[in-house]
Amino acid sequence: MSKYNELKSFVDGLEDDFSKFFDKGNKAAGTRVRKAMQDLKAIAQDIRVQVQDMKNN
Repeated sequence: MSKYNELKSFVDGLEDDFSKFFDKGNKAAGTRVRKAMQDLKAIAQDIRVQVQDMKNN
């Protein structure tokens, strides 16, 4: 469950940048959102690998 909590915390932390970009048009916040989405992709891949390993054992 620690991975879930890590994922949830990560996504919750993005709220300000999403708001700044989509509501206010702040371009720097858009850059942070794009980087965060790449980080989220990496976290998701790690979770997928962990689940697959646990499933196969």
